[in-house]
Amino acid sequence: MAERTPTLHFPKHFDGKHFYNPDAPQAPSYLDALRWKLTNRRQPSPGFISDVEPSIPPVRVEGDGLRITLVNHSTVLLQQRDFNILTDPIWSYRASPFSWIGPHRRRMPGVNLQDLPRLDVVLLSHNHYDHMDLPTLRRLAARGDFAFIVPACASGPLRSQNLGPVHELDWGESFSFPSFTVHAVPALHFSSRGIFDRNLSLWCGYMIETRERLVYFAGDTAFGNHFVQIREKFGSPQFALLPIGACEPRWFMSRVHMSPGDAIRAHQILGAGTSIAIHHGTFQLADEALDAPKQQLLSCAPRNSFLVLANGQSAALL
Repeated sequence: MAERTPTLHFPKHFDGKHFYNPDAPQAPSYLDALRWKLTNRRQPSPGFISDVEPSIPPVRVEGDGLRITLVNHSTVLLQQRDFNILTDPIWSYRASPFSWIGPHRRRMPGVNLQDLPRLDVVLLSHNHYDHMDLPTLRRLAARGDFAFIVPACASGPLRSQNLGPVHELDWGESFSFPSFTVHAVPALHFSSRGIFDRNLSLWCGYMIETRERLVYFAGDTAFGNHFVQIREKFGSPQFALLPIGACEPRWFMSRVHMSPGDAIRAHQILGAGTSIAIHHGTFQLADEALDAPKQQLLSCAPRNSFLVLANGQSAALL
């Protein structure tokens, strides 16, 4: 029987109407976004890269290990003997409310949706279209029953599609399943799906706690003191999923997204045993070239402890 419980106290981040980043810069304004669009110097990237070899994950994993498969962007399949968890799933061609305009995928997903094993939980870190993709969520829901976990006040889009069960968590709250617990933890970001709903719902990362290990999914986040807070509350995770892309120009993106260098600092502050790069290589959402974050990370990341997987590639970890 699943159970929701309040667990930990993090800094105040709600003013009665809007959520905000405590003791940190807020997300850029619409005027900032206009300035960026009028002055940006986007690096060229191929319109499409045909280098993905789709894989088929096992139905379940055996033993005490953890299998992590990067599907694409921030979509990761986490498999342990007792669960299959999917993060921020997107299989759509565009990360957009429209099918005819918006950022389009430059690489295919590394796992075909029909080849996914049965899911137990889908974690959604916030309501942006590249992380809460309703067409994908409808397709997943048609394949079987599982629970959605979303940040506080972010369930509206799912409930409008009759998708569920869905459980909202504020920072510091948790939801327990028979063999694992999901804790919502801080991130530095923002939310919106339109012009008039900015920061009416929360954004978060998640710590997945099992008997064997801690696995941290950062969601979308800027670099900040929350990594220290998370380590102090939980200890060091054995594995961390850290975003590295959509990071240029820094004057604009540093308030909402980490750079590869920021991700390395976060990895070190968390004391993570192994980190895996996410939020790169599929959609070109900012000014840097599609694979620039990957190349930068590989040039300076600690060897063997910060992995860059291709879409469809898995890491089997003990």
